[in-house]
Amino acid sequence: MKKEIKKIVLAYSGGLDTSIIIPWLKENYPGCEVVAVSGDVGQGTELDGLEEKAIKTGASKLYIEDLRKEYVEEYIWPCLKAGAKYESYLLGTSHARPCIAKRLVEIAKAEGADAICHGCTGKGNDQVRFELTIKAFAPEMEIIAPWRVWDIKSREEEIDYAEAHNIPLKINRETNYSKDKNLWHLSHEGLDLESPANEPDYQKEGFLELGVSPEQAPDTPTYVTIHFEKGIPTALDGVQMDGVALIEKLNAIGGANGIGILDIVENRLVGMKSRGVYETPGGSILYAAHNVLETITLDKETSHFKEIVAQKLADLVYNGQWFTPLKDAICAFVDDTQKTVTGDVKLKLYKGNIINAGVTSPYSLYDEQTASFGEDEDYNQADAGGFINLFGLSIKERAKLLGSREF
Repeated sequence: MKKEIKKIVLAYSGGLDTSIIIPWLKENYPGCEVVAVSGDVGQGTELDGLEEKAIKTGASKLYIEDLRKEYVEEYIWPCLKAGAKYESYLLGTSHARPCIAKRLVEIAKAEGADAICHGCTGKGNDQVRFELTIKAFAPEMEIIAPWRVWDIKSREEEIDYAEAHNIPLKINRETNYSKDKNLWHLSHEGLDLESPANEPDYQKEGFLELGVSPEQAPDTPTYVTIHFEKGIPTALDGVQMDGVALIEKLNAIGGANGIGILDIVENRLVGMKSRGVYETPGGSILYAAHNVLETITLDKETSHFKEIVAQKLADLVYNGQWFTPLKDAICAFVDDTQKTVTGDVKLKLYKGNIINAGVTSPYSLYDEQTASFGEDEDYNQADAGGFINLFGLSIKERAKLLGSREF
């Protein structure tokens, strides 16, 4: 027998989907109380006026939880230290969802809720990310996913529903991109972007929000110096900053220089290909700087194996498997590799390009004398001949075999 739903906690952003879900829940679960929860992971002004809107549309209350510090330190930094990317995408939505969903479960338990509701579509990745997190912390909790059961079939029909119920929206039918914004990135999907044949109109007013196109960037470069301690960025141009402030500052600098615009067709977890445009100015700078620092602080075998591990971590994060033993084990390995990833990286930012302009570290494995073309005490060039003979022995023996037989 299905249990009666008396109280529902809703993941609420105030966007198109969740704006209409509150009245939909009230219609389809008569007498239920809807508690809205917004996780602040850096949406900025998007959170303005949410409480009034949520209550006017039927919620009993709205929690706005400041998760920015937690998001940076417990979700962004582990992926940065690993160098985790999913098909060039820096996981901006992927690692924000488990952060939000974990807090959603905590509030649902505190409220004594019977169910948790989210506004993710039945075609997307986010439904998996939310629900796997809910299962990790509240395995018996009922989950309501309106997009998988209601009669609404498109964003246009969502707008029709909102207009019929007098729900105010910040978008219209012409600017109806599906967007997700947080401290780390801004994603754009839908409308003209659904066809890979269409070039995004980066000059269109209101499209890019975190920066400008490379064509609009200054004609002179901007230099930044980032200091890392054990793989974590701690200072910008000599000024100590916490993670939130540092990312915000790099977003502004990078955005002004046309940095971090990514247009890709990616492979979604649910099996389809999806086209999207991502803005990740600060994140792109940090990934580039961290990679440069690792070139002088990690040995060859660790560096190469870490690339394999980074890909696996990216897959786990993208697929919503944040709270899993394998993810924890990978992050433990990565943390061990970061013990010597300390130093300063100078980068030149110019019209969308991130250019290495110098790197130093007290743990540098780079030896100028050994690496030079000249003679030195560490490397006897005469030894190379014997090394090549042994290294190429299998090639030589196979060549001898091939020369004596027909295949």
